[in-house]
Formats: sequence, structure tokens, C-alpha cells
Amino acid sequence: MAVLTPSQRALRRRFETVIGAAAPALDLVLFAADRVSRVVGRNQIEPEAPRRMLSHGSSVRTPTGGWPEREN
Repeated sequence: MAVLTPSQRALRRRFETVIGAAAPALDLVLFAADRVSRVVGRNQIEPEAPRRMLSHGSSVRTPTGGWPEREN
């Protein structure tokens, strides 16, 4: 890393001070958003479980959810 000039160090200190002062407020915003998203998303359908892969690389189910056709 290059050596910082005194003005660059001062600017860096100012940015770190602003970020440090804003951190609690940002944490509160993230906490509130997490709670709101949990309440709003309660009636959503749960994500589908991952699909198993067959030995030849095809999925156990087709993208529409049915069983794959047998290869003869």
C-alpha cells in the first residue's frame, strides 16, 4: 500500500468518523427491514427443495415437475 499524504490521512479519518457515527442507525434500518420482510413474507410459498441429479446428469424431475421420459 502506498504511503498516504497528510491530507489523505485526514480525509480517511473523516470518512471513518462519519461511517462510525452512521453505523448504529444503519444497523437499526437493517434490523427493521429484516423484521418487516419476515412479517410480509409469511404467506409466501416455501422454496422448493433442491433436486437430486441422476448419474447421467439429468434431473429427477423435469422443469415442469413431472417425471423425465425414459431413454431406450
